[in-house]
Amino acid sequence: MYTYNDTDRLLVAERVAQYRDQTRRYLAGELSEDQFRPLRLQNGLYYQRHNPMLRIAIPYGQVSARQMRLLARITRTYDRGVGHFSTRHNLQLNWVRTDQVPDILAELAKLDMHAIQSSGSCIRVVTTDPLAGVAPDEVADPRPWSEVFRQWSTLHPEFVALPRKFKVAFAGGPDDAASVRTHDLGFELVRDGQGQLGFRVWAGGGLGRTPILGQVVREFLPWRDLLTYAEALLRVYNLNGRRDNLYKSRIKILVQSLGIDEMARQVEAEWRHLQGGPQTLTDAEVERIAAHFAPPDYELLPQLDSRFEFSRRFDKEFAAWVKTNAHAHRQPGYVAVTLSLKAPGRAPGDATAEQLDIAADLAERFAFGELRTAQTQNLILPDVRKRDLYNLWQEAKKAGLATPSVGLLTDIVSCPGGDFCGLANARSLPLAAAVQARFADRAALADIGELRLNISGCVNACGHHHVGAIGILGVDKNGEERYQITLGGAIGSQAAIGSIIGPSFPAAEVPAAVERIVEHYRACRRPKERFIDTIRRIGAKSFASAAYAKDFPDFENEREAVNG
Repeated sequence: MYTYNDTDRLLVAERVAQYRDQTRRYLAGELSEDQFRPLRLQNGLYYQRHNPMLRIAIPYGQVSARQMRLLARITRTYDRGVGHFSTRHNLQLNWVRTDQVPDILAELAKLDMHAIQSSGSCIRVVTTDPLAGVAPDEVADPRPWSEVFRQWSTLHPEFVALPRKFKVAFAGGPDDAASVRTHDLGFELVRDGQGQLGFRVWAGGGLGRTPILGQVVREFLPWRDLLTYAEALLRVYNLNGRRDNLYKSRIKILVQSLGIDEMARQVEAEWRHLQGGPQTLTDAEVERIAAHFAPPDYELLPQLDSRFEFSRRFDKEFAAWVKTNAHAHRQPGYVAVTLSLKAPGRAPGDATAEQLDIAADLAERFAFGELRTAQTQNLILPDVRKRDLYNLWQEAKKAGLATPSVGLLTDIVSCPGGDFCGLANARSLPLAAAVQARFADRAALADIGELRLNISGCVNACGHHHVGAIGILGVDKNGEERYQITLGGAIGSQAAIGSIIGPSFPAAEVPAAVERIVEHYRACRRPKERFIDTIRRIGAKSFASAAYAKDFPDFENEREAVNG
């Protein structure tokens, strides 16, 4: 993984010192709330419903065992012993004190971590494939490009005050595991007809109040032009993005108003002034960055391992875990492993300080000392020998990190909702727990198969409910917490925005409605057909009838109340 040099460390140290002074002045009454707000946001500090929350950046999701232990210690020392992994490679601490945040940032800086640009109207933390570098079908490892972009965009003087937050993703393979289509700007690694490496560039994606999938703004961008083209696109957005209306300030609205062809024309016109300039990438610079992401010292192993195959055959519980939580690897004899943060009774994405320490131990024992955070709010060990899987599973199970549910209905993605967030209309976490309890039978869960269920507490869509095969959105209807259900959402190369199926449900009725939807799928599916494929084949209307178990009224008024 990338190791900071003296320049990187100096930048972070200066930022910590700057923010320490800003905090001192705020607490002394020398800065008003309005003056302090943009300063704290660009250092990851939010003021939420009950307490300040600090969002710690984990660029492109890669973290060392030493860094994970540091996060455990910070969580234990400055919080209540529990951290929350978000859908964007961040760790959120929900119970920090404003006066202690500079000390936390100083602790993070000791191991090359920070909270810079994890919030604010700037270029946010860069995201990428959770299996980057090990996925068998990837075109190229997206992490070096993510790091190049991180270095260029951090505290970029021209883009620290954009019209709105700006999210960037890099995808390494054709399956788009990074979900570039739901980002403001996405780079998909591809090769042209001559085998040259470059990017297909996507722009104008985003969820929230107005969910829109990105469009291709350039079919092929040579890798050398990554930064100059990004600068051209960001300039067009910075100059033309709306600043008079918070709800229409994202680049997706600009792309929709201009049209993708006109957007591309303006970007190309701006790029003509930048192409070939000093920010054009060189072989030497890319090789310097890429060297930090060289593969670990793999053993030469056979694809089949007798110890692993024996354990899988004779221990059904282990076999069930392998089926969901172990993932194909490009190196023979190895797999990637998901450490699940979806144990029954736990909030999705939450990990105790003890679990963070244990995850670090497991990484050192079994995975070359490296972990990843995933957009599904789980942790990943990217390089595990098959022969070590049984021992790893036993240790992970003791720590509550081996729930065999990855990709299944109870692998729920959820924002913190009304329990923490001041923007939320409804609580997400109790609903997630209720759905998990409803589908506790593992045999039934396995029979249902692959199914993404996402929950958001408000239209800001931090739980990405729009792209869940089943999405649940919390709404406020006359002071009551209610929930809309969407169906048909998806990420990846078949990305889709789900459709609202009808009026909202009271919280108590949602698990039963989800169960009726799932049972309708089981009744209608063809052999080996996934939930999302059945919806696409027979349509969401059939599922809506099942969800309500009766005819239901027109809901246009409610739709307008939520989206207006």
